[in-house]
Amino acid sequence: MTFSLHAFSSSDTAFDVQAAALEDPRPHPTEAALVQLGHALMTELLDVLGDTALEDVQTILCESLIGAFHSAAGRIERDADRARDRMRVLERDFDGSEMADTELQDATRATRAADVSQTAAELVRDAAAEVYTVQTGQVWTAWRGSRRGTRLTAAELDAKQVARAAERRKAGEAEVTGPVVAFRAAPFADGAEDARRIFDALNWAKTQWPDMALATTGARGAERLAIRWAQQKHVTLVLARADFDRHGKAAPFRANDDLLALEPTCCLTLAQSLDGERRGRSQPFGPALNLAQLAQARGGRHLAIQARAA
Repeated sequence: MTFSLHAFSSSDTAFDVQAAALEDPRPHPTEAALVQLGHALMTELLDVLGDTALEDVQTILCESLIGAFHSAAGRIERDADRARDRMRVLERDFDGSEMADTELQDATRATRAADVSQTAAELVRDAAAEVYTVQTGQVWTAWRGSRRGTRLTAAELDAKQVARAAERRKAGEAEVTGPVVAFRAAPFADGAEDARRIFDALNWAKTQWPDMALATTGARGAERLAIRWAQQKHVTLVLARADFDRHGKAAPFRANDDLLALEPTCCLTLAQSLDGERRGRSQPFGPALNLAQLAQARGGRHLAIQARAA
């Protein structure tokens, strides 16, 4: 069987080159086409739901769509890992025979094809997530496990996974080798002034620790603003989600324990909105105050985000 050669152009992305190198007789969608697919899917969903009775569950439906592609990427990744394991076994036991050579080539092709398919699913996922953020202001994050980032977003890691890796001193995807900056803030502290001061504080932290990772619980409001900052700055994100099913009302405080298990270099907190009107309507956010108290009690560095000086 013969294959046509792909004429590479300067506009080809790394994904396009990797896909063309598979020499599959069937064409692969380009990276641009996959990104456009993600944009179109999310745009269409938001257009259909907007100003309808389903607007109340818009967040659930949108995040489920993004999560479906995230789940698909994970399933494909597991297939790729199995193919890669088989390839290694065949390489180890290779005896030079024609049968062994054919089996090794087949396993190699399957591994490479699965890697390309996984990246394709991630491109659609991240493009849909990008539209979701732009149009709604919300940020989608993976609920379970780790998220391998593409060109659009930072990597996301699970806090418990990171802590275990640090304890065992193992190298791997879940290990964060640089300093960790923890961030907790009130969900209602998401006004314009809040956003400016949060970004100021995080930009300052990145100048202090250029290889920092940002650890947060991923809660709505202010912490989602911090996640958007991490994505824009390509900063590794460590998520210590509050597990309400397991811990009930204590979940936000248990999440603080997970954050501190990462031994953060610095803890940033914003317990109250910096907007005068919002501030008057709400009480300081207990979990943010709790993280500040715990960090200080352990002798750690803590900085409370405050309004700019007049």
